[in-house]
Amino acid sequence: MKADDRGRLFIKQYEGFSTKPYLCTAGVPTIGYGSTMYPNGKRVTMKDKEITQAEAEVIFNWHLSLFERDVTFLTKTVVLTRNMFNAVLSFAYNVGTDIDQDDIPEGLGDSTLLKLILNNPSDPAIAKEFAKWNKSNGKVTNGLVNRRAAEAKLYFQ
Repeated sequence: MKADDRGRLFIKQYEGFSTKPYLCTAGVPTIGYGSTMYPNGKRVTMKDKEITQAEAEVIFNWHLSLFERDVTFLTKTVVLTRNMFNAVLSFAYNVGTDIDQDDIPEGLGDSTLLKLILNNPSDPAIAKEFAKWNKSNGKVTNGLVNRRAAEAKLYFQ
């Protein structure tokens, strides 16, 4: 599945936009619309040159496609509405997909959120699971509290 225009705008709204590299709240070099990598696979560094909005769009589209692929893979056993998919995609774009071989919840892949979605995509407890992912470097941030609330709201629309 792919994000629709609403999903793309939702993610961009919460990621914000910067032509210059900056450190996100987790201390990761980021550019454009929350991108940490370029389409050539190179990680963003604080020494990278400024980019244009057109370049940021290209990077965003590429970066988003990776998350669309992973979220589609992780949720392949259930049917999600477009809003459900957009909400989970926003979550994954922000925290990662955590597709690895361990059981440590470092992103969507090993999360209780995903387990609940796979068990019953309409389970109201899913909203509370979104809300639990509100910390950056161990500290609750208002931006993440707001984003998770908006993702949960979108998920159930």
